[in-house]
Amino acid sequence: MPRIIVDVMPKPEILDPQGKAIARELPQIGIDGFAGVRQGKRFELTVEGEVTEAHLAEARRAGEELLSNPVIEDVVDVSVVED
Repeated sequence: MPRIIVDVMPKPEILDPQGKAIARELPQIGIDGFAGVRQGKRFELTVEGEVTEAHLAEARRAGEELLSNPVIEDVVDVSVVED
């Protein structure tokens, strides 16, 4: 079944303490070369049958109205994954 992925990230002006903690710990496990980390959320919405433009529009609406907090988060991507 195809899935629609909705990615949500904190707005750029919002502090991301989890991302900062991850960024501090990366060098401790031997991973270097990253200037920063931002942590977000990923939602997977399963669709029966073929994904339509209407499905994508509804997934974006769900992301903007339910899956994210629009005061501090943005929906940054809505995409389809075929299995």
